[in-house]
Amino acid sequence: MNHADRRPARPAHDPGRGVITLPNPQSLTTSIRATAQVFEDPQSVALLARIRQIAPSEANVLIIGETGTGKELVARHVHALSHRHGQPFLAVNCGAFSENLVESELFGHEKGAFTGAFDAKPGWFEAANGGTLFLDEIGDLPLHIQVKLLRVLQEREVVRLGARKAIPINVRLIAATNVKLEEAVAAGHFREDLYYRLRVALLTLPALRDRPGDIIPLAHYFIDEYRRRLGYSKISILPEAEQKLLSHAWPGNIRELENIIHHALLICKDNLVRQEDIHLPLSLPFAQRALSRLPDAPASGASGQERLRAVLNELFEAHHDHLFELIEEAVIRSAYDYCHHNQVQAARILGVSRNVIRSRLIKIGAISALK
Repeated sequence: MNHADRRPARPAHDPGRGVITLPNPQSLTTSIRATAQVFEDPQSVALLARIRQIAPSEANVLIIGETGTGKELVARHVHALSHRHGQPFLAVNCGAFSENLVESELFGHEKGAFTGAFDAKPGWFEAANGGTLFLDEIGDLPLHIQVKLLRVLQEREVVRLGARKAIPINVRLIAATNVKLEEAVAAGHFREDLYYRLRVALLTLPALRDRPGDIIPLAHYFIDEYRRRLGYSKISILPEAEQKLLSHAWPGNIRELENIIHHALLICKDNLVRQEDIHLPLSLPFAQRALSRLPDAPASGASGQERLRAVLNELFEAHHDHLFELIEEAVIRSAYDYCHHNQVQAARILGVSRNVIRSRLIKIGAISALK
């Protein structure tokens, strides 16, 4: 989603519980973004300290983390703790633009710059002037736009499409990605000079599975939040239900946890969330582990097709429910990771269209439907 919030962009913050939330989480129920963040686990406490260190500066910030770990929340918190907190905070998803419109959207255009440009329009950099611009999924930007973005950061001015006069800007840039940009740089998909220009201050968000101390506090937060939305009285969660939450790998991170808790409150009885109310998704890691053994099985002289058939036989013998969906997800994720999260290249190596890849990535929660 590309959106602007011209109010002072302070996320709701409960300092007693170490919680920050998006300003209007109710409007984001179909989004895969995290709507709340807690800082209870030691890794999260260290992250919060790092945020407080870098926020007052004017340095560009690069936030790295898996989908659903709360990158936008952290960006908003950096803005809220900075000297720009009373100015606009604009969030832009770089993957939401078609390649032929991304330059106009970011840098603006003049009337007549292209077919359909009936009026001049400022870009997101101009709109964020004086405040903070958050560019999510920065790794999705085409290389020729990366060149222009680098110039904007160096010169602190933009040139609208179809114009010759530069417009000075005063914007702090926060970028985020779930792509390993070092690998993207090595593969030639991302400019090295832009990478180092962006990562003046680096924030790495650990996945929820790597900060287990946040799982139960987040669960209690979402229980309280959805209890209020649903008009329920006080609801408690039993220890065995909490243990089930702690045992899950949370591939969808905070947003997945929120959805699980929301569903549990809809079906629980007697104001108690029990173990059977926690409906966890299918176990993808099983299929991934089997497919990861593909190069070694079954014999050194076997063809790729024979080795694949052997691994599939192993999966068939396990009698897993919804096996087709598990295998399809493992293949899509593997191709997407292999191509450094480039959808076009993933589609090419699988011999399908980009639309097919995109729809599957949305279905499995790897990207937002708004990208």
